[in-house]
Amino acid sequence: MNAAATVSRPTVLLVSAALLSTGLVGGGYLLGDGLRRARMAERSVTVRGLAERNVTADLATWTIAFSETGTELGPVQGAIDEKSRAVRAFFARAGFPANAVSDTGASVNQFFDSNRQQNVVTVRRRLQLRTTDVMRARAAFARQADLIRAGVALEEGSGIVYSFTKLNAIKPQMIAEGTRSARQSAEQFAKDSGTDVGGIKSATQGYFSIGARDGDVDGEGGGNAGSSPFQKVRVVTTIDFYLR
Repeated sequence: MNAAATVSRPTVLLVSAALLSTGLVGGGYLLGDGLRRARMAERSVTVRGLAERNVTADLATWTIAFSETGTELGPVQGAIDEKSRAVRAFFARAGFPANAVSDTGASVNQFFDSNRQQNVVTVRRRLQLRTTDVMRARAAFARQADLIRAGVALEEGSGIVYSFTKLNAIKPQMIAEGTRSARQSAEQFAKDSGTDVGGIKSATQGYFSIGARDGDVDGEGGGNAGSSPFQKVRVVTTIDFYLR
């Protein structure tokens, strides 16, 4: 038998033990490193970032609802037509073109009044101003008493609504502002806790809300989004940052 090919049993056991020891050390290192990384991954902070932007409405819609009541349809309809002309004349004097005003609905209600023993006819009509000349519409709305003096009694459903239609144009900038605001909060937290801010673990974008600015309310909107042309857009972004 070749002596070089002969290996004693103690030598084999020694080599096997060395390999096993090396494997255990390597495995222990990988396990420990994995646990460390897992613990690092669990360290995070959830913060919210606020972005606000003052805007001015770029569309105004003013609906005027009115009615006339009588005993015969013909005269009642004639009176409604006269009121419609008064409304259109009001807007013309305010500087709006004729095509800015449109009919948005009409209805007729008839019944027999047994107490008075007569037929009762009520015709209702709605006209709407739709314009991008928001400040002119606001000024005209402040003079709506002129319509009442002209015999047009405004009914429920009348009112002006201001809309901001360019939200998509400012969304990217506001989202970026909200993210920066959230990171600033996370950095302050990390500084107080002796850590550093890492990447984003998860993020949730809130919905965009539009409302009247504080103290800016026209008509009877009560601070709702369309109650004033001077509005504020808000969005809150919730972000979970890693800490390292």
